[in-house]
Amino acid sequence: MTAVDTITTSTTNPQVEDMKNNTFNFDPTTPNRPPQQKSDFEEFEAVELYCPDCCKAMPVRKFLLLVLPEGDKYEYRCEQCGAKVGDKMDRSGQYYGVLRG
Repeated sequence: MTAVDTITTSTTNPQVEDMKNNTFNFDPTTPNRPPQQKSDFEEFEAVELYCPDCCKAMPVRKFLLLVLPEGDKYEYRCEQCGAKVGDKMDRSGQYYGVLRG
């Protein structure tokens, strides 16, 4: 046995052995990754949305449309003309859980 063989056989680090066996391991569940950071916000609340009737971004009003078991459905309407410009499913709203029982 030569000195080079002694050095390579004395390496018992499992990470080094794994790198030798799987050189292209792109598994995102690698235990050496830092934990994911919590996001800075939970959800957005629209203030202005593009209105196709007014042809510009307009202030909106939010209306409760439906209370469903999977969440509260809201609709956004243009304050100027009343056209529907968007909707939102809120799974953490005040009515969520009423139908959950």
